[in-house]
Amino acid sequence: MTDTGLVLEGGGMRGLYTAGVLEYFMSQDLYFPYVIGVSAGACMGASYLSRQPGRNRKVNLDFVEDKRYLSLSNYIKKRELFGMDFIFDEIPNRLVPFDLDTLINSPEQFLITATDCDTGEPRYYEKSDNQDSIAELLRASSSLPFVASSVEYENHRLMDGGISDPIPIKKAQNDGMEKNVVILTKPRGYFKKPGRISKIIKYKQHPMINKKLTVRYRHYNQTLEYLYNQEKQGNTFIMAPSKTLQIGRAERSKKRLEDLYELGWHDAQAQFEQLHAFLSK
Repeated sequence: MTDTGLVLEGGGMRGLYTAGVLEYFMSQDLYFPYVIGVSAGACMGASYLSRQPGRNRKVNLDFVEDKRYLSLSNYIKKRELFGMDFIFDEIPNRLVPFDLDTLINSPEQFLITATDCDTGEPRYYEKSDNQDSIAELLRASSSLPFVASSVEYENHRLMDGGISDPIPIKKAQNDGMEKNVVILTKPRGYFKKPGRISKIIKYKQHPMINKKLTVRYRHYNQTLEYLYNQEKQGNTFIMAPSKTLQIGRAERSKKRLEDLYELGWHDAQAQFEQLHAFLSK
């Protein structure tokens, strides 16, 4: 499996699907030599590579009804819908400790995708080159326009990686991954429509981000078309929700999120034999 990558899409709270899939992978001791994630996908991937079963579930389900995690009051106080300090400092450092040492020392490559606010282009950060800044980079990759502030890192202003590279399949291929497993957070057949907010409200803080937002749907759909073409060629295995669940990016219903997590687990279990055959080719 030296030439096989794992590509993790973002999607806010829809990332609970990815969490369920990765939980099943951990139960089968399945780890990929190369993992690249975007936003929530990167966050889920971090706990997967730190070998902490149950952590993604605990972090994202046990705290989802906590106002410090997600609430309108966060936005009123800090202009952040998600409590970024709470999620990327309080939780990993005190409430549900994150095993950074295991992640850093694991044999897998791990890349976090973010968007450069000045150029609008993706920037990829490998764990081995940024060992002391993993939480900061995960925060940057998850910082959505309008609901979170950009993050400054090494003289770059960074935001949500999904703006510039929502499903970084081409990056994985360019890094030598001849086969890739891709976890999507929307069912097959989904294509993004033009954003309503970007049509009405301009993102003035970073003009290049605003420009990217207006064409984001087009770039996303082109990426999906490329992805499905790669699947037809036999070098990509796609795992996506097997049924549609009404889950918003900022979903707060614990029951719905639990259902999505369980769907990820069961989809992975149902497709595991097929996946094993793909990896064995």
